[in-house]
This record gives sequence, structure tokens and C-alpha cells, in this order.
Amino acid sequence: MKNYITKIVMIAILITTIISCKISKDIETPKDAFPENFRSASVSNDTTSIADLEWKNFYTEKDIIQLINSAVSRNNDLQIAIKNIEIAQYRFTQSKWGNVPQVNLNVTASTSNPSDNSFTGKNLSQALGQNHIDDYSAGASLSWEADIWGKIRNQKKGAYAGYLQSEEVKKALQTNIVANVSKGYYNLLMLDAQLEIAKQNFKLNDSTTTIIKLKYDAGQVTTLAIQQSEAQKLVAAQLIPQLEQNIAIQENALSVLTGSFPNSKTRTIRLSSLEVKNNNAIGIPSSLVARRPDVKSAELALKVANANVGITKADLYPALRITAQGGVNSFETSNWFNIPASLFGTVAGGLTQPLFNNKKVKTQYNIAVVEREKAVLVFRQSVLVAVSEVSDALVKVEKLQQQESFLKERVKTLQQAIKNANLLFKNGMAEYLEVLSAQANLLQSELELANIKREQLSANTELYRALGGGWR
Repeated sequence: MKNYITKIVMIAILITTIISCKISKDIETPKDAFPENFRSASVSNDTTSIADLEWKNFYTEKDIIQLINSAVSRNNDLQIAIKNIEIAQYRFTQSKWGNVPQVNLNVTASTSNPSDNSFTGKNLSQALGQNHIDDYSAGASLSWEADIWGKIRNQKKGAYAGYLQSEEVKKALQTNIVANVSKGYYNLLMLDAQLEIAKQNFKLNDSTTTIIKLKYDAGQVTTLAIQQSEAQKLVAAQLIPQLEQNIAIQENALSVLTGSFPNSKTRTIRLSSLEVKNNNAIGIPSSLVARRPDVKSAELALKVANANVGITKADLYPALRITAQGGVNSFETSNWFNIPASLFGTVAGGLTQPLFNNKKVKTQYNIAVVEREKAVLVFRQSVLVAVSEVSDALVKVEKLQQQESFLKERVKTLQQAIKNANLLFKNGMAEYLEVLSAQANLLQSELELANIKREQLSANTELYRALGGGWR
């Protein structure tokens, strides 16, 4: 029997060696999915990018680093992604055992009592002098499928690509969390600056109202002037609780991102003290597949789809399976382990070909092919989105800088206009409406300037994220 088993195994190995081949051709990542350069970027072959920087080196503000550290270690969505990676790793480890024979051990004991009037019962009584049959077995069974068509190999490839894909999903989530934390912090600094602006404007309006009341007492203006001045002051007064509300909501949002209950956030710097960096190193579009986790994930999804096509196509062909069973068997316990008399063994090998369910298997293969074609389109779309996001961030960085320069001049001019208007108004050479108008314009412009600064900082963060930075 041992020689028989050896012959069957050798035949299986020979068939596997001769027939084993790629029955389905993989589709590679389309190279034409990438443009040569990003829009709004100078033509360059430099592959270096700010995305290669660790986020601890990209962000230099202590408060932001502390918040991101907390988010990376405590964010619940990120922890869920880590658990998904563990699940994918178990699946990949399990797939490695696809080529290993299945071995089962079994021990059984049974007894049967046939009818005394049955043929078996009458013969049993005459032959053995008893009215029951005992049977005792102990053995092992083995089953092995030869990977002739690469089915098991593709299962391992698909499981490995799925594991890597779960890693990329986690990285993509982290890039978004890092970007959202930093942008949330910048928004918090902007709200702080706007709150200070509103308070200063309220004091300025209050001072103006006092002067107008003095002029009213002197008969130089009417009650309309006081009413309009009071209304202007209330505009600034209303902004204060509104901005305080937005600050609390933004702090709560940062708390959720960092995995903590709502609380206040420490700010050791002011918006005006932050420097907007000039990030010129962006690399080339084709490098996004290595840097952007979502693009890499789409590429891995194509590999999973390739593996599924191979698996479903292999199901269309005969499967070679070898089974063996052996052990000891006896109808008496005293002879159960009487070797070699109680030994038994069977070996079988066969090809299994789908027959009645061939249409179902063929349909599964066709679906897998279409799923692979869809994976190619999803990859192309992910590249389009990535390139568009980088281009958007580039134009924002450039144009916001220009807007800020104009707005700074506007604020500077309005600040001087306020001084002149107040001086002229005190000397009776300007109307109160001119003073109120100058104050309203200054308030709006200073609020816009704080917002522009925040948008610049956020645009730099968005460029870093769009290029694939934040997960290292």
C-alpha cells in the first residue's frame, strides 16, 4: 500500500508540474492613467516631495503635534482600521495552508442489534453465538488537492493583496485625520483672532458712540446718529457670542478626532505668529501610487481582482484530489490493536469536473472579469481625484498669497481711514456716517484677513495630504 501511495503522489506532482500554468493573464496597472505634470506646477522631473516628510517634521507647532499624537493613538476610527488589518493578516496566514493536506484523526466504537428474525440476526447467532455486532476503529484520513490551475496560488495572492489593502486603508484614514486635526487647530486660531477683532471693534464703536452722544448733547447731531452708532456697536457685540459658540464647537470636534470627551484646547501661539511655508517640492504625478494610500489601495484592489479571475477560471477545469485512509479495525476490543491483522487502508485519486453547475461557475468567472474591469476604472478615477486635489491645493496656495497681499493693504488703508475719520469727526469736518462706515469696513476686512491666513495654512495642509503625506 505504501508503494501505491507513493506512485499516486508522484503522478500528481508530475501532472502539476506539466500542466500548471497561468490560465488567466493578469491586467497591469495602466501607465497612461497619470499626466506628466500637475496643473499650476512648473515642469519638473524631480521626484522629491513634501509628502516624504513625517508629519512630525512637516508640522512644527507644539500644540498641533500634541493633538495629532493623541489622534493617532486614540482615534476610534483609526483603531477600527487597525483591527481590520489584524483580520486581514489572519486571512492571509490561513491562505498559506492551502497546499497542505488535510489530515483528520478519528476513533469510533459502535454496536448494533439486528432482529432475531432477520437474515443477519439468524446468521449472527449461528456464526458468533451472540445477538449483537460490535465494531471498533481508530485511524486517520488525508485529503489533498493538487494546485494544477493555480487556484490556491491565486487565493494566497488575493489574500496578501487584501492584507496590504487594509494597511493602505488605515494609512489613508490617518492622512485625513492628521489633516483634519491641523486644519481644525488653524480654524481655532482664526476664531480666536476674530474674537479679539470683534472685541476691539466693540470698544472702538463704544468710544464712537460716546463721542456722538456728547455731540448730541451739544446739539450737533440728532438721535438718528446715536441709534445708528448703537446699531453698529451691536453688530460687533453679536459677533462675540457667535464666535465663542464656534470656538466651543471646534474644540468639541477636535476632541472627537483625538478620542476624548469635549474639552477646551490649549493654544500657546496666535494666528498672526504662524508662518505660511512655501512648499515647492511636489514630485511627479506617477509617484502618487507610492505615496497616496488611496491610490495604492486601488492598485491593490486590481491585484485582488486579478486573483479572483484566476480562482474562478480554475473552477472551470478538473480538480485533482487524492484521498487516503488507514488505521486499525476490529469487531472485538481484544483484537482492536492486533497488528498487522487489524490494519486497513484505502487510497484514491480522481479528477472532478463541474457538470450540472458549469453554467453557474462560468457566470462567476464572467462576473470576476467584469469586476476586474471595474477595478481598472476605479484605479483611474482614484488617480484623477488625486491629481485634481493636488492641482486644487497648488492653485489655492498661489492665489491665496496674492489675495492676502491685497487684503493687507486694504486693512492698512482702512486703519488709517479710521484715524482720519475720528479726527475729522471730532473737529466737525466729517459726518458720523463716514466714521461708522469706516469702522464697519475695517471690521469686515480684519475678519477676512484672519480667514485668509487660516485658508493659506489649510491649503498647505491640504497639499501635503493630497500628495500622500501624513501616514509616515
